[in-house]
Amino acid sequence: MPWMPHKLRDSDVWARVDDNGALVVDRDGRVEVVYKAVPGAKVYRAAGRNLVSSGGAAVEIEVGDPAPAPPAKPQGRGEAATVSANAIHVWTDGACTGNPGPCGIGVVVIDGKERREISEYLGEGTNNIAELTAIERGLQAVGDPQRPIAVYSDSSYAIGLLSKNWKAKANTELVARLRRLLVQFPNVTFVKVAGHAGVPENERCDYLARQAIVQRR
Repeated sequence: MPWMPHKLRDSDVWARVDDNGALVVDRDGRVEVVYKAVPGAKVYRAAGRNLVSSGGAAVEIEVGDPAPAPPAKPQGRGEAATVSANAIHVWTDGACTGNPGPCGIGVVVIDGKERREISEYLGEGTNNIAELTAIERGLQAVGDPQRPIAVYSDSSYAIGLLSKNWKAKANTELVARLRRLLVQFPNVTFVKVAGHAGVPENERCDYLARQAIVQRR
């Protein structure tokens, strides 16, 4: 199949398209992309909604192997940590149409075989507000705060404020409220994940957050 040039946020990529030039999207809404139009280029996956056509002609590329998903990076409150085997897993993401603009959150809480999903519209706000609020809602959804908790986020900003004691220059009330909430959780590990990199639960949270905005409209 051919590949056509697109913009993926601030990066130039080539996305797989069909013979009519339409993106080839899988059931999760993701598209295969390469960062270099050269033989053997590693294939990444990106959410189709994040791709914008750059124009230009399609090219044929003999691509290489799929790129592995970036490993998650566990972080404790200010230092490296590991995720406990019996942890409750709280996946979070925030989305904003414009910044500021209408924003929403997506949360997936997994405790063994039990799973809960949250999709909530927040109104007008910023991406950082959405990311922080998603973590807040995720923690509030945990039934037993004494259990080990792993919180997954693709926001370095949110993780830095909550696990590395960064000083909040904005959203100070929200950050203070979250820090008070975290006092109730003695064993929390924050895990930095790569956004829009094909990590299934992160992609699901992103979808839930954007659906909250779309459905509100």
